Amino acid sequence: MSSQTSAPLVEMRDIRVSFGGVHAVDGVSLNLFPGEVVALVGGNGAGKSTLIRTLSGAHPADAGEILINGQRAHIGNPRDAKTYGIETIYQTLALADNVDAAANVFLGRELLTRFGSLNDAAMESATRKVMGRLNPRFRNFKAPVKSLSGGQRQSVAIARAVHFNAKILIMDEPTAALGPAETAQVRDLIVQLKAEGLGIFLISHDIHDVFDLADRISVMLQGRLVGTVQKADVTKDEVLGMIILGKQPGEADAGSLAQALH
Repeated sequence: MSSQTSAPLVEMRDIRVSFGGVHAVDGVSLNLFPGEVVALVGGNGAGKSTLIRTLSGAHPADAGEILINGQRAHIGNPRDAKTYGIETIYQTLALADNVDAAANVFLGRELLTRFGSLNDAAMESATRKVMGRLNPRFRNFKAPVKSLSGGQRQSVAIARAVHFNAKILIMDEPTAALGPAETAQVRDLIVQLKAEGLGIFLISHDIHDVFDLADRISVMLQGRLVGTVQKADVTKDEVLGMIILGKQPGEADAGSLAQALH
């Protein structure tokens, strides 16, 4: 669990993003501590992806501020985000299918020998080292990643982020389209990353995933933050009430929730 006596890794304060006249994100504040998973949930169009895109540098906010380790951060593009130790793992994973794990870990940041050729041995060695820490069962270092299972592909994407010193990881639907065994593998990876002190924002539609992985849950509806709750203090139905009705835990009666669900 996170030690919330420490300063937050990330503070997002009063973030606002508009598209035309539509307030996609309307004054949202969130924080994230080391060794913590904060799940960001909400229906389609709730604004969660837009909010996270401001942190990843994909879409700078119109207003508000982001602090990293208590210092104001200026994140205008994804490269800026990386300099603050922010890495994003999208649902599509953005892997190069026809090359192996090491080539993917170093994609765009290749190591060269002093003669200017690719230093494949150094890249494979570094990849084996980081993978040994993250997923010791990973063995397929020579295979093109298109031949790997979904859980192994997720391992490669996470290894890439961690090797380049990510402190803050944004994971977009990390277990979508994975079977039960692979989902368990990704959960193990997330537990390992927490133990190493990373902070993780988890965007997910899967309430079971959220309850398995998150320490806190932040719910958005129509661009606003409904609230942030400790997972241990709420039921799945209460979170559904926040997502669907915008009600705080204890406010939504079972009848109105049942009605909204059907």
